[in-house]
Amino acid sequence: MQVIEKICPLCGSENIYPYATDKKREYLQCGGCDLVFVPRIFHLSSQQANDEYDLHQNKPEDQGYRNFLNRLCGPMIMYLNPCSRGLDFGSGPGPTLSLMFEEAGHEVELYDIFYAPSRHVFSKQYDFVSASEVVEHLLQPGLELKRLWDCLKPGGVLGVMTKRVENKESFKKWHYKNDLTHICFFSDTTVDWLVENLGAEMVFKGKDVFILRKVSTHQNQ
Repeated sequence: MQVIEKICPLCGSENIYPYATDKKREYLQCGGCDLVFVPRIFHLSSQQANDEYDLHQNKPEDQGYRNFLNRLCGPMIMYLNPCSRGLDFGSGPGPTLSLMFEEAGHEVELYDIFYAPSRHVFSKQYDFVSASEVVEHLLQPGLELKRLWDCLKPGGVLGVMTKRVENKESFKKWHYKNDLTHICFFSDTTVDWLVENLGAEMVFKGKDVFILRKVSTHQNQ
């Protein structure tokens, strides 16, 4: 079976074509922003996804988990003023990244569709927004990232951690795609598209992390 969806969930382009197939799913790629994504027919239900997240054993006292999150937290803190106010988007069942920011003297609110679902957080403005291992789960990454960007004050930063697609050959053996809750995969080209589309400034880019600064209130359409 070959599934073709008409619209990219990130940029809205209709230039969509097959990318890869494995034993469980098919993957498409957007010719506009380079996003690789899973057609909706292969998505888990909301309850199935929640059941998978409930299996996560990440805890604040786990130093290994803290070291992992510090790949995002460490660089982000470099771009924050003292006592900044932030939002941790996709905080998960055992919020830890927010605690790390708080330990560094910042104030953090939480949002998670399953574990902290209060949407009032999106009516506020923040100095920073963090999204660690979240964007790969998003059904509508374009809408969600635009909403987060709109929550940032001018000069604020958006920090994202997600593993990036390199090429078709490595994708075939890539463990990251085997998590059935992962449905969107960014490449370096996708990140560049996001920077241009948001009118952002890239202030940090690591292997699995990138940080964007909101340089103005202007939003590209």
